Amino acid sequence: MKKFNGKPELFMTFHVNLRATTKDRMKDIIANFSNQIREATEIGKSSDFKNCEQEINKILVCGLGGSGIGGKIISFLLKDELKVPFLTLNDYEIPAWVDKNTLVIASSYSGNTEETLTAIRSCIERESEIAVITSGGQLKQMAEENGWNANIVPGGEQPRAMLAYSLVQQMYLLKNYGLIGDETLNQLKELPQFIDDQEEIVRFQSVTLARNIAHKTLIVYTGSRFEGVGIRFKQQINENSKELCWSHVFPEMTHNELVGWAGGSEQFAPVFLSTDYDHPRTQRRWEISQEIIKKYTSNVFEVKAKGGNVLEQTFYLIHYVDWVSFYVSEIKNIDPVEVDVIGHLKSEMAKMS
Repeated sequence: MKKFNGKPELFMTFHVNLRATTKDRMKDIIANFSNQIREATEIGKSSDFKNCEQEINKILVCGLGGSGIGGKIISFLLKDELKVPFLTLNDYEIPAWVDKNTLVIASSYSGNTEETLTAIRSCIERESEIAVITSGGQLKQMAEENGWNANIVPGGEQPRAMLAYSLVQQMYLLKNYGLIGDETLNQLKELPQFIDDQEEIVRFQSVTLARNIAHKTLIVYTGSRFEGVGIRFKQQINENSKELCWSHVFPEMTHNELVGWAGGSEQFAPVFLSTDYDHPRTQRRWEISQEIIKKYTSNVFEVKAKGGNVLEQTFYLIHYVDWVSFYVSEIKNIDPVEVDVIGHLKSEMAKMS
């Protein structure tokens, strides 16, 4: 198994020629991840939230794609602190349990995501407590008209490129509603510098991993607590790298998908995102599983998260996999920004009454 947690000089032999085209915009955005965190923190600190009169006993984040994955990541990131259920909805229809005691966070970068808008209208009927994270559009207008708490973030980019804003604003919203304490927000203060300190080694290692998986079908594995990060990796490979990919979690994977590796081949490249917060028996399951998987493919990799707490390790991995997806697009000579098929789908859906 090849691990990517060594020193930068071990990975300097592979050079990617970054062409001066519009795709460099995605490179610049990824490179400025720490500054996104800084700006998002300032937005959160300066937000003027109103108090909530009703008791909140459950949380629902409504969002799709790059706007929705933040909810999945936050729900697992804060699982040790949150005392109420937390679910992310990536659909039109809300669960029956949504009521006036539910905090509903509508996360839509554009403010015009039709599934999210449909779900939020249903939440209005249930008299839920609604808060908004958006850059504008219909969602911002609805927030202004209804007096909802709203975090307005910078617009004009791809939603997937602005994940830090979604993650940080959700933390501030949860703190406002008394659902988390100060510890996570205090850790945020040190997070940008931590990311900056890791930048050089992350870039070198992600280039090396990208070279190994660029022409393979990537399979992302994580422990269950980092499922959201694994899905993020999958989504970035889908959109930035224009490749099919799937993700799964341990230990569940060892109860089904492990058997499916009997149909594996050298075309597949499993990558395990390892952290200090994986259960010891989960780590052992991965060690045993890779012995089985190696019978079918030699392309088995492990990325070890760095950081002194779960927040740092989560953001470290997010930044790492974003770079991997970008470098795969470079190796394949494709535009990481282009998502024309999604635009086509939206235009076709607009024709439906």
